[in-house]
Amino acid sequence: MVAKDNKVRIIAGQWRGRKLDFPTADGLRPTTDPIRETLFSWLQAYLPSAQCLDLYAGSGALGFEAASRGAKNVVLVENDRASASYLKKNKAVFQAENLQIKQIAALSYIDMCQKGVQGLFDIVFVDPPFRDNILAECVEKLEQSGCLADDALIYLECERKLDLDFIPANWQEHRSKTRGQVKFSLYKRENHE
Repeated sequence: MVAKDNKVRIIAGQWRGRKLDFPTADGLRPTTDPIRETLFSWLQAYLPSAQCLDLYAGSGALGFEAASRGAKNVVLVENDRASASYLKKNKAVFQAENLQIKQIAALSYIDMCQKGVQGLFDIVFVDPPFRDNILAECVEKLEQSGCLADDALIYLECERKLDLDFIPANWQEHRSKTRGQVKFSLYKRENHE
């Protein structure tokens, strides 16, 4: 049974005001409304017709918000079985044809991209559980994967104190803010060929 507080609201777009149910899961902390408001104001001009990837989808707040606001296609990657099940239920309830749910570890999904399984993504959301300390490895694999568009935008959410010295040289910080103990940044990729 879903606890009453395990809901997150879609802020804007076609599903504005609708709520996503999600399970209680270790390390799952949906991106807060104020942070999502800021992020999606940054992304507003880029979302229409974008191909999006939501790694560590969790509650689905970022991926569903992107789809609600006009992204052409959103792939939500979530390894936790219960969370992936809720994502699939929410997709059905919302009749969200532009969403794909993949129950697989994020790094395994990126490895599949390296083998040419997936196309290019314009916008990628990377918000792993903070305790996993996996952001640096994920960023490195993502850059090497071949699944990013030349001018892709990559959103990172992490602990405020985390040193982001592992960001690839061709990722330029576009915007960055902190809120409470959270740092959130948007990078624009530049192809250096």
